[in-house]
Amino acid sequence: MKSRLRSIATVILFGASLALLLGFLSSVHPAFDSFAHFRAHLAILTMAIALPLLFTPERLLALSALVFAVTSFSSILPFMRVPMVPAAAFAPKPADSAVYRLLEINLRYNNPTPEKVLSLIGRIQPDVVTLTEVGSMWEEKLALLKQAYPQQLICPRIRQPFSVAILSRRPLDESREARCAARLSLAVAPVDFGGTTIDVGAIHLGWPWPRPQARQIFRLEPHLAGLGDDAIVAGDLNAAPWSAAAASVAKAGGLMLIPSPGPTWIHRLLPKALLFAGLPIDNVFAKGSVIVHSSERLEDIGSDHVPLLVEFSIRPSSDEPEDEQESATVFLRQPLRRDSPSM
Repeated sequence: MKSRLRSIATVILFGASLALLLGFLSSVHPAFDSFAHFRAHLAILTMAIALPLLFTPERLLALSALVFAVTSFSSILPFMRVPMVPAAAFAPKPADSAVYRLLEINLRYNNPTPEKVLSLIGRIQPDVVTLTEVGSMWEEKLALLKQAYPQQLICPRIRQPFSVAILSRRPLDESREARCAARLSLAVAPVDFGGTTIDVGAIHLGWPWPRPQARQIFRLEPHLAGLGDDAIVAGDLNAAPWSAAAASVAKAGGLMLIPSPGPTWIHRLLPKALLFAGLPIDNVFAKGSVIVHSSERLEDIGSDHVPLLVEFSIRPSSDEPEDEQESATVFLRQPLRRDSPSM
């Protein structure tokens, strides 16, 4: 019986180690990237199986697998904060300039508790909100926020049940257009933060291989390359921050990936208490004068994702106006301009 259990454990160890190895070939083919998303889970599984096998005749195999698993797990540390593991610190908040807040939410298109979302936005009062999975039910709900967030870019739903959206308390730069790459689930709004225009983006990638996520990223490349010199982009990537998919988004837009605060998604049939076993697929990117000071997960709002709250400031430059400390509750009611849907 013990020999049979050892054989089963050895097979599982080999399979987990192979899957872990394939994830490091993610730049070769999108199929391998699908393994990379589960690198943390596979590394922990490999370690859990390898440890007891150290006390069996398969100890050499177990030791090799254990070293590989620990090395693999360490490779995710620059991308995600892990409990009890020191992480790189964010830049400290400036004492002499404004700090802004961006709230990123995957609404879930059929969320049974939309009042939780509206309550969270009302309580946090972020400067901008990026939204994904904006289904038909949400358009009516978001209209309730029109007074507090007069600038609303809600992309049309084209051949899909939901879209992306951006809400802003702050005015938009009228010299530049807000735009939607609707079929590719990308929205970009040029938001005026105290005289500095920042391109705020909301992005939602589809599922990874065998779904066409890689093709979507390829088609998004010119839109991401068209971002301004200063930008912050947030959304549901359906991809871990250490994946080739996330790296491709960052490269296409000249963006820097912000370290994830931890898993943001767990299957909707599982309790949020198990979120630690989920995936960090909601991510934030920034570039140019945008300096991120913090990123944290917030409470459950009825979606299978939890929201992210990001605090950031804008690096001063010699040509910026002196009104950097102006209120973040400016109301401007001019209508948004929207690009025609991208193909």
